[in-house]
Amino acid sequence: MKPSYFALAVMGFGPCALSAQAQTGSSATVYGVLDAGIVAERGCTSDCASSKVSGGVASGSRLGVQGREALGNDVAAVYTLEAGVLNDTGQSDQDGRLFGRQAYVGLDSRLGALTLGRQYNPQYLALTDVADPFKGGMAGSASNLAGYSVKRYDNTVKYVTPALRGISASAIYSFGETPYSSANNRAYGATIGYSAGAVNISVSHQRKNSLILATSSAPSIDMSARNTLVAANVDLGVATAFAAVGVNKGYGSSPWDPSNAYSSLALSMSSSDSRDTLLGVSVPVSGFKLLASYVHKDDRDLANRDATQFAVGLTYALSKRSDFYASYAKIRNKNGAHYTVGNASDAGRGDSAFNMGFRHGF
Repeated sequence: MKPSYFALAVMGFGPCALSAQAQTGSSATVYGVLDAGIVAERGCTSDCASSKVSGGVASGSRLGVQGREALGNDVAAVYTLEAGVLNDTGQSDQDGRLFGRQAYVGLDSRLGALTLGRQYNPQYLALTDVADPFKGGMAGSASNLAGYSVKRYDNTVKYVTPALRGISASAIYSFGETPYSSANNRAYGATIGYSAGAVNISVSHQRKNSLILATSSAPSIDMSARNTLVAANVDLGVATAFAAVGVNKGYGSSPWDPSNAYSSLALSMSSSDSRDTLLGVSVPVSGFKLLASYVHKDDRDLANRDATQFAVGLTYALSKRSDFYASYAKIRNKNGAHYTVGNASDAGRGDSAFNMGFRHGF
């Protein structure tokens, strides 16, 4: 239940937590990440600051509490509450939600883990944790072009199997809970993966229903999405190679700008049928980690709005808890495509961006 995006957050038990664990078999851990950087954008289609300070560039800044209580017979109650923070301003991330990153409770046992609440979309996890050398952050984030832009689902039931000879799987179902329609906003997905030795492979699929209802001036738009992704990385010793291929169906299946005024069916980043290709590499060199990736969006619609992203970056470990990072990415949009270079917390406004910053986990 501790996915790789927690890797920077260093878990630690204080005296109170240790005492509670000894007396009741329960524990609580407070953890977090603070990340801030300078972001310089170019090629904006609307007014934007050419340079700014942003929070959560390489990793979304967060403050969380995670707990576990042994119930007997190898069964434990588990929970996570995780708040996203825009530490450049002190505001909450995830549209102002208090615990917008994660909020779930459930049971963990030898048969697997069953949790309920706000949780990650497994297709996004496969893209970020398995396929992307930038791990979904910095200017080189693969999610600028690839996959489905929604990272988390509300009202979700999730089951994760225990690992068996390197094989594990998960499945989710998100209840729509929309007035007058239980089908709208309903989502489901599944992932199966294999991780052993130098090889890590994941196959995922997700489906999300999303209907923007008609108004007096605009027709209804079906933004439903279906995404399938095959992701892999291989540790070659001197470097780690990354690759992914994806199939996306539906007008909401590729990254898009939800703030766009949908006065017509011509979406700002429309693609109802596309294929994604990703190739990347991570090379450790004397405390540094050099990163590079290529991501291509092949739009199969008649408009043929293809896009290609080239990205380079580096991180430098100052300690086990702190690191410095820098990255640059450029997107080449074709035929009116309007994909933007974002990072872990910001979708971005330009077709190129440079960022440099510092990250600390606790």
